Amino acid sequence: MKTVDIIARRTPEWRELEDEISWFRHHGVQDAARVAAFAQRYRAVCGDLSLAISMRFPANTTEYLHQLVADAHTQLYRAETFRLRRWGRKILVEVPQRIVRDPCTWISFGVFWGLFFGSLIAAYSNEEFATAVVGEQTLQRVETMYAQPLENNDEDGGRSAMTGFYVFNNAGIGLRCFASGIFLGVGSLITLAFNALFLGTLFGHMIRSPSADNFITFVTAHGPFELTAVVLSAAAGLRLGWGLIDTGGKSRRDSLRATSPQALEVAGVATVLFLLAAYIEGFISPSSLPYSLKVAAAAISTLLLLGYLFGLGYLVSWRRARAT
Repeated sequence: MKTVDIIARRTPEWRELEDEISWFRHHGVQDAARVAAFAQRYRAVCGDLSLAISMRFPANTTEYLHQLVADAHTQLYRAETFRLRRWGRKILVEVPQRIVRDPCTWISFGVFWGLFFGSLIAAYSNEEFATAVVGEQTLQRVETMYAQPLENNDEDGGRSAMTGFYVFNNAGIGLRCFASGIFLGVGSLITLAFNALFLGTLFGHMIRSPSADNFITFVTAHGPFELTAVVLSAAAGLRLGWGLIDTGGKSRRDSLRATSPQALEVAGVATVLFLLAAYIEGFISPSSLPYSLKVAAAAISTLLLLGYLFGLGYLVSWRRARAT
């Protein structure tokens, strides 16, 4: 068959592949049947390119096929591209739903708050308990930190430095809670329990101390974001560890690969909360703002958390349920 006849016979197929490439660029991979047909056309054009090179097709035709094959390859094997709408749906709808529906979240929530309030009550009721858990030197150091009113530390330069410290400190806590989950999730629960026991004991001791007003004034604003971030970090680590226990018939390596993206998403949310808490802890908590405004900051933080976890994702699900 002559070259011109081959080109004339194959040109309609090439045009169809061009149209498909354009469609995939705008819509992405959605239909499995369409992807299979696209792959078949792609393989056929690869054969056409090999034929064009061996039979020395006209240079413009060979160049055209080179470009067509390259474009089709890019669409077929491309990495997932960034799409604002898809990214927004994942972050605002899918991730919070996954967090709320994951038993690991509620296990971490129960462990943390159970130990936190239990140790708080015990430390408030019995000074010996606080000394045994935290140590007398630590208690004295914390009392000294909050002995002076916060107005005495109202310096912008110091706030910036402390914000940086809180970022690294909070990140360290979150990383330990998350990374220790690799030990079958037990490590995350132990780290979470330690932080809950330590913080609860400090809160209980400080509430009854002479520095109680200064302490409460300081911790109120950033508490919701920071403590929720600790819980979510542990939940992410627990989810990671559970993937090594309940493999669903897969190898532990494959199960870990499947579980890791979900755990990392939750850890990412916790990281954002840690950053927000650090900013509040550095600029709002130690400021001379009225305590009522700090309570308002805590209330707004709590509402934002509830809105994120229980709001948009479930609103979308409810609307879909009504539509069907």
